[in-house]
Amino acid sequence: MTATETPVRPDSGTTTAPPDRPRTPLALSRWLVLGVMVLAAVYFLFPVWWLLVASTKTSSGLFSGNGFWFGGHFAFFGNVRAVFAQQGGIFWRWLLNSALYAVGGAAAGTLISALAGYALAKYPFRGREFAFNVVLAAVLVPQPLLAIPLYLMFSPVHLVNTYWGVLLPSVVSPFGVYLARIYAGASVPDELLEAGRIDGAGETRIFATIALRVMSPALVTIFLFQFVSIWTNYLLPVLMLADDRLQPVTVGIVGWQSQRGIGNAVPFNVVVTAALISVIPLVVLFLTLQRFWRSGLITGSVK
Repeated sequence: MTATETPVRPDSGTTTAPPDRPRTPLALSRWLVLGVMVLAAVYFLFPVWWLLVASTKTSSGLFSGNGFWFGGHFAFFGNVRAVFAQQGGIFWRWLLNSALYAVGGAAAGTLISALAGYALAKYPFRGREFAFNVVLAAVLVPQPLLAIPLYLMFSPVHLVNTYWGVLLPSVVSPFGVYLARIYAGASVPDELLEAGRIDGAGETRIFATIALRVMSPALVTIFLFQFVSIWTNYLLPVLMLADDRLQPVTVGIVGWQSQRGIGNAVPFNVVVTAALISVIPLVVLFLTLQRFWRSGLITGSVK
C-alpha cells in the first residue's frame, strides 16, 4: 500500500452503489408482449379510423388529401341523410331485416345451444360422447361451405327468397352447443340439481330456474357470437334472397357498391357512411353485454 492510499474501514458509513442489474427475461418478455399488442391494436383499429374519417367527407373529398384525416368540409350529417333517403329509404328496411335475422336467430340459437349443452353435460345416455364428437366436428366445418347445400335443400320446399331461408340455418350453432356443454359441466353443480329434485321440481323447472341462471355468462357469449355471425353473414343471404326488400344490410351495401360505373350509381361516400352505420349496432351490443362477462368472471373467482 502506497502512502497516497488510505485504507477503507469495513465498518465505515461509506457505501457503494450496486452495479446496474441487466434486464431480466421476464421484463423483456413483458415489453415484447406489450409491443405486439400495440401493433395488433393499431392494425385492427386503422380500418375503423379510416371508416370514421371517410364518412365525414364528400364523394370528391374521399379521393383527395390524407385518407386518415378529416377534410375541409364536414359532411357526415349530410351523408347520413343521403343513406336513409337512397332508393326510397330502403336502408331502414335492410336494418330491420338484419335485426330480425340476428336477434331472432341468435335468441333461438342460444336457447337450443343451452338445451343441447345442458343435456350433454348432465344427462348420461347411450351415444352421448359420439353426439358430442359430432358437434366438435361440426365446429370445424366452415359455415360458407354449407350455403350452397342449404340452397339446394330449401329450393324444393319453397323456402328460398323467404325470411325462413335465412332464419332457419341461423338457429344452429355447433360452437354454442360446445361452449354450453363445457360451461354447464364445469359450473352447474350436480348437488344443486339434486336439491331441486328433492324439493319436487321437474327437469324443465330445474333447467329454467337453476341451470339457465348459472349458465348466463356463457349464454351471453353464445348470443353475442351468434348475433355477430348472423349480422355480418353475406354468402347465405345473397344466395337465398333475390328480393331486395328481404335482404339484410350486408347484402344491400354490397349491392350499392357494385353499382360503381353505372349512371345512377350510389355515391361512394354514401356507401362508406352506410357501412359505418351498420357497425354501430354491434358496438352498442358489445358495450351493453360486457357487464355480464365481468359478473361471470367475478362469480367464478370466489367459488
